Amino acid sequence: MSLFKARDWWSTILGEKEEFDQGCLCVADVDNSGSGQDKVIVGSYKGYLRIFNPHPVKPGDEVQPEDLLLEVQLREPILQVEVGKFVSGTEGLHLAVLHCRKLCVYAVSGTQGNVEHGNQYQIKLMYEHNLQRTACNMTYGPFGGVKGRDLICIQSMDGMLMLFEQESYAFGRFLPGFLLPGPLAYSSRTDSFITVSSCQQVESYKYQVLACATDADERHDTEQRKLSSGKRLVVDWVLNIGEQALDICVASFNQGVSSVFVLGERNFFCLKDNGQIRFMKKLDYSPSCFIPYCSVREGTINTLIANHNKILNVYQDVTLKWATQIPCIPVSVKVANFQDLKGVIVTLSDDGHLQCSYLGTDPSLFQAPKVDSREINYEEMNAEMKELQKIIREATKTQDILPESEKQRDVTVTAEVSPDLDEESQAIDSEVKAGAVPSVTVKITIRSRVTAQKPSLAVCVQAPLAVTCDQFVFNDLEPDSSETVVLSVFLKENCSPPELEGTCIVSYNIPTELNPEGIPRVSQCNFSLPLKLVCIPAQPSKAASHKITIDTNKPPISFITIFPDFVDPSEGDQANALGFQFLAGSKTTLLASKTSQRYRIQSDQLEDLWLVTKELIHRLKEHFRKQNCKDFACTFSGSIPLQEYFELIDRHFELRLNAEKYQEMLSERAVQFRAIERRLLTRFKDKTPAPLQHLDTLLEGTFREVIALADAAEENQANIFQAFAKLKSATHLLIMLISLWQKLNTDQIAILEATFLPLAEDTQELGWEETVDAAVSYLLRTCLSKSSKEQALTLSSQLSMPKDTSRLKKNITLFCDRLAKGGRLSLSTDSATQQAAVMPGLSEDAAEETKSHEL
Repeated sequence: MSLFKARDWWSTILGEKEEFDQGCLCVADVDNSGSGQDKVIVGSYKGYLRIFNPHPVKPGDEVQPEDLLLEVQLREPILQVEVGKFVSGTEGLHLAVLHCRKLCVYAVSGTQGNVEHGNQYQIKLMYEHNLQRTACNMTYGPFGGVKGRDLICIQSMDGMLMLFEQESYAFGRFLPGFLLPGPLAYSSRTDSFITVSSCQQVESYKYQVLACATDADERHDTEQRKLSSGKRLVVDWVLNIGEQALDICVASFNQGVSSVFVLGERNFFCLKDNGQIRFMKKLDYSPSCFIPYCSVREGTINTLIANHNKILNVYQDVTLKWATQIPCIPVSVKVANFQDLKGVIVTLSDDGHLQCSYLGTDPSLFQAPKVDSREINYEEMNAEMKELQKIIREATKTQDILPESEKQRDVTVTAEVSPDLDEESQAIDSEVKAGAVPSVTVKITIRSRVTAQKPSLAVCVQAPLAVTCDQFVFNDLEPDSSETVVLSVFLKENCSPPELEGTCIVSYNIPTELNPEGIPRVSQCNFSLPLKLVCIPAQPSKAASHKITIDTNKPPISFITIFPDFVDPSEGDQANALGFQFLAGSKTTLLASKTSQRYRIQSDQLEDLWLVTKELIHRLKEHFRKQNCKDFACTFSGSIPLQEYFELIDRHFELRLNAEKYQEMLSERAVQFRAIERRLLTRFKDKTPAPLQHLDTLLEGTFREVIALADAAEENQANIFQAFAKLKSATHLLIMLISLWQKLNTDQIAILEATFLPLAEDTQELGWEETVDAAVSYLLRTCLSKSSKEQALTLSSQLSMPKDTSRLKKNITLFCDRLAKGGRLSLSTDSATQQAAVMPGLSEDAAEETKSHEL
């Protein structure tokens, strides 16, 4: 039980899915019982009016039905409820209910019931006013100093103050410079209305000035305004508070001076009657509602302010006296008197949680039992400490961080790719323009040593590849059981894939004694797809735009030996040229030199060299591994094709810029479309028909532009995907050539891949260009730096799309240049010191280049 948590005295939930706001709660003796006991009146946006007479309930008990005195559904949403002397000829309290287009005043009365049926309450409509304008809120009071009755002022959504002298309409006045309605309050001390305008100013208007001002019906008529005898509506005083206001309340108690309280979005103001600031409090939270009430100290006023953190703060002027936790965020708060309990806090949330609570806590009768004290045995503690330290030392000696049970996986998953393509292709909705798109079968087996709960299998291949089914859910696996699924992989989209690999991931739960629901575990495996899935044998081509040469330290191997699935057996061992026709790309030719230990790969597209080059090196390594040849090595001594690579970067970046342009144009056309819709809706709602002035034609034209731009943006997005796939293939090729050129080890190749292939998918928010630029700049500043001056440069902490690719291309060129001069890739902290010893001295030109190069 917390001292700083509001104690629930009475609470209930109102209706189902009903909405409430600031003016929907009122507390008063609405039935004129004379007992001084308040009733709680609540109205909702669904039109339900409820009156409660709360009684204390024991913890755990439900609210008694007799606490609800009255529940009636009115025809329109209820914006605000107030209780005052609204009926002429009597000073009894009546209930005023404000609807969007109507003001109703009711009399609430109760009839004593017979036997145990309780009292019966009903409401009687005394009078109503149909409003010509949509209402926003209202206030009431003895306008003009009348005695024994209250008048009502309603503020409309378009800035008109409509004043009613009980059963009759008095007059209406428009507020000057009005844009949006704000909170409205009446000060009886100065006989003025106080509101906050859309200019973020507190404004006060005298009732006498309102009554004598020009009639509201004449404000748009300039000629009549000039001839009218009424005066211009002039504000009494203005105070700029610099923010919108949530609520206004005028408080005047016996021991305190009259004050105007304004609750802003971040500040709380207390003003004098003339608009001067008595005090203000800057709030470090977002308030939701407030109410001032009588203070125990003379000359001060207490205020309750609720916030969106479910905290109710009690202030004495600007001093925080108490803070308490409440169960919901209130939109309205009141202070009421029930039975013998005074000062009950009544809160209402926007979803109908009505609560009556009080501060403090209830006395607790629980007493903690005495703890048996005993002497500490230090010898036993030392022996236990030594045993624990021994266990810790034994645990730290083992290098394997996994438990013993994890060395042999509880659940294993294996994938077996069929050596042959499917006789009948399983390709579904493939966009490849080739005549026949092949598919290959993958058999996945899941084996479990223990009980595995809720196993599910996910099969992932990188687009543009696709699988016939990528999700599988199984029943619980018993110990030493297995499950097998068969699926097919095919080329779906019209571009060559950067990688021919896939991943199988199995997620499952292992139950334990402490956790019957099971501990979540994951197992996975990778599988490689055959090259013939994306290309077919073709006639070799003699001419090509792009060529690379791979050197080896062994004599060339016949293609019929390493590429039996692509070579025609009729050619025999004389085949030294091999052609690959990609289903969604160009033709690539592989040539083996007859006189030297070289292989040439050539194609009209740079990106199509990657898969053939990778397959060649992989098959050569496998061939010599089977022959137990351990010194086989491949090298690359040609020039890195950076210019061709930069063309792919520029193409990809150009499409990204186009995507931004399409997004901006779509946004502009959408704004224009909505503006035309609003104009048309206004014309259609107008009671007096007006010509459309070709707005319908403009709407149709704008709609067609939006559809055309959306289609163009969608097509551009597909082009971006294809360009990114080509860029990734070329990047893989670039990484392989650099690693063969510089003879990099596995760790250095991993650094290269993390630098140039940081993203699995390319998006407008985080693109490939800015990510790679940041990674390359970091390497140039650290392990590839030439001077301490470069190491001192700081990188930008925010990634954003660049204006062009010149900086990126310059950094990549400098990156290759540094590697050519002896630079070595490393992520260790002392790499810069080591690098200074490895790299040759800087010439004046290189130093000047480094100085001008901004990392």
